[in-house]
Amino acid sequence: MAENEDALPGEESAAPTGDGPYRSEGRLNDLLRASTSVVERLDLEVVLRRIVEAGMTLVGARYGALGVISREGGLERFIHVGIDRTTADAIGHLPTGRGVLGAVIADREPIRLEHLSDDPRSAGFPQHHPSMDSFLGVPVRVGDQVYGNLYLTEGDHGPFTVDDQELIVALAATAGIAIENARLYDVAKTREAWNATIADVMSAMLDVSGENVLDVIAERVAALIDAELVAVATPHGEDQLELSTVYGPGAEVLRGRTYPAAGTLTARALASRQAVSIDGQPAAAMFDWQPGLGPTVAIPLFAGDEPLGVLTVSRQSEGPTFTTADLEMAFAFAAHASIALEIVRAREDRRRLETTRDRARIARDLHDHVIQRLFGAGLALQGVSSLLDADSSAAIETQIDVIDATIKDIRTIVFALSTGERPGVKRLRDRLLDVAADVADSWPTPPRLSFAGALDSLISPGLADDLVAVLRELLTNIVKHARADTVEVAVSMADDVVELIVEDDGVGVSGSARRSGLANISARALLRGGGSEVTSRPGGGTRVRWHAPIDHVQGADQ
Repeated sequence: MAENEDALPGEESAAPTGDGPYRSEGRLNDLLRASTSVVERLDLEVVLRRIVEAGMTLVGARYGALGVISREGGLERFIHVGIDRTTADAIGHLPTGRGVLGAVIADREPIRLEHLSDDPRSAGFPQHHPSMDSFLGVPVRVGDQVYGNLYLTEGDHGPFTVDDQELIVALAATAGIAIENARLYDVAKTREAWNATIADVMSAMLDVSGENVLDVIAERVAALIDAELVAVATPHGEDQLELSTVYGPGAEVLRGRTYPAAGTLTARALASRQAVSIDGQPAAAMFDWQPGLGPTVAIPLFAGDEPLGVLTVSRQSEGPTFTTADLEMAFAFAAHASIALEIVRAREDRRRLETTRDRARIARDLHDHVIQRLFGAGLALQGVSSLLDADSSAAIETQIDVIDATIKDIRTIVFALSTGERPGVKRLRDRLLDVAADVADSWPTPPRLSFAGALDSLISPGLADDLVAVLRELLTNIVKHARADTVEVAVSMADDVVELIVEDDGVGVSGSARRSGLANISARALLRGGGSEVTSRPGGGTRVRWHAPIDHVQGADQ
């Protein structure tokens, strides 16, 4: 029998048989059924597996696989059928594209072998791998690009034939169309998910305040995007970033972490002002507290030219990588978010301006009307006092002192109202009031605070932190030990010295409590070049005076 010219060297052509036309027609029907099963689904994962199963059924192969080629030329994914999970786990890592598998990648043409082990390109099998002899590998093209390769081994009827190869080549052509359709469908779903996220975030930001706008962005993205961890890293100092918002496993541990920005994905996103991604975390994490994560995309958030932070979205370690469509939509999300942030800021500026105007009006009314009336009432009472007996005069003088104290309190309020709000900065007065409010429920009447001097404009941030810490410690000590009913706090500044005085009507401070409980505030004062004194009040209770020079503070903070 003459050799078929189309057969590979060393392979005899199949002899024609009487049922040849019927057999060919049957195999064509098999090809049609296989092609139909491949193209009828749009989910990419299902399509890839069906391609392998259809190829195995078409040529009677025991094992089959589809290797997806990475940008670097190796195999980034390997979908296999025929090897059970136990055996696959025993084998270990999946193929990366060496040996004969790599030859199909390199040649970009079908390879058919009667005996795998006889081919010089064969790299052998790892331990626990089942025995495989015959082999057929065919590229799967999507457009002009080779998307991957279909590998089949161990034919039921012996080595694969030329007809087998032609059938698989035809199936691979159909598979390329099915993969392209599935990829387009995935892109459409990706765009739909990102568009829904953009719309939801934009809608939520219509009612959000400037303080928690980044929290809202992260929360809505975490709810709508398939992700393991969503975080927002904000600039912290010159060269550090802080995880201000975290959603996902371990959020409590990660929230508030600061880390160097150099060399991180977030720093790249801020520098490029574009969404950037990595396929997975390196084997050695950059920080010991960093959790093991998979593909991650970093999206910079800007308000105008000011960087507000970076939104990072991470999937599980074995999760799918972020596609080009993901990055394009992430960039669109960043652009929309920046516009929304500008709108939120403009709204906050308008609200702040309106509030400042109202505060200024209230301050003028208090100064021009209320204080003047109280001052006039005080003068009138002084005139009446001189005409009365000693006891009545003393009672009136006491009320005059109350009026004077009320005038001082109103002047403090007028100054606070006139100062106005500074965006992104909480005033020292407000911070001290917050400390007092935290413990206000511990006494029948809340602590009485008074302020004097330009505290908000002249006190440096470092000294402000110390004043807040000292007041918190003193009030905490009073709650724990003093059994006081009333507490008075006075903060003033004069002659370049800031002074904090806290008085209570409790049981006083014992020697041991004075040494242990007040050691920290004394140390803070000494570091600032100031001091602290603890004395007993004549009628019972304790008076603590803490003071520090502001000139010394400014030098220390530089």
